[in-house]
Amino acid sequence: MSQTQFTRAALPELTPQERAVNRVAEATHRLNEAVRRATEEGYSIELIRVSRIHDGNGNWGDQVVPSVREKKVGAEAAS
Repeated sequence: MSQTQFTRAALPELTPQERAVNRVAEATHRLNEAVRRATEEGYSIELIRVSRIHDGNGNWGDQVVPSVREKKVGAEAAS
């Protein structure tokens, strides 16, 4: 049986700005999935802004931490 030759696929060249946005988008997707899974396990999750960073050129970004609350046993589900 002959072996298949695999070659590396050429990826599009991204600017540093595009890579930065892609990193944030991917991390946000993973965060949203983690929040969904924690919610399914009976936790309430709130993301709280704890700081805002600035680069001195008018650009800024929010930094967040999770606030996690476990559903009390026997408590009614919130609607």
